[in-house]
Amino acid sequence: MTVTDFTVKDLDGKDVDLSSYTGKPMLIVNTASKCGLASQLKDLEELYQSYKDKGFVVLGFPCNQFMNQEPLEGGEIAEFCQVNYDVTFPMFDKVNVNGGDAHPLFKYLKEKTGNKMIKWNYTKFLIDSDGEVINRYAPTTKPLKVVEDLVSIL
Repeated sequence: MTVTDFTVKDLDGKDVDLSSYTGKPMLIVNTASKCGLASQLKDLEELYQSYKDKGFVVLGFPCNQFMNQEPLEGGEIAEFCQVNYDVTFPMFDKVNVNGGDAHPLFKYLKEKTGNKMIKWNYTKFLIDSDGEVINRYAPTTKPLKVVEDLVSIL
């Protein structure tokens, strides 16, 4: 099993098979519009723009599990990200990342990185082009700090 075996929902509630990203390195991030780290969306977009021509994609998953920092829904999330940070990378429906009702994708990501709970929004997971988890980064790790690891798998 790899990341590309999962199905997620987009901001409109439609199923998206992550197999559509097979062959592309990914950075999966749990996001939140009202989080103090939301400015990372700007750096995530910069990272995406810098490497998308090499197949790289950022996948954003809004999460409301940390102090209710994602009160927005669907189109509101898309609008917030676009208006405030010019986000063009794919954003998906809100997910839980911890607990019994955590999305299976995030259960898998945690399992592959030591089964530690996700501490906060903007935890990042670098995935190689085969769908394998390469690294996990703390919420406070700035997105541009993953460049060295990213370049090594491009």
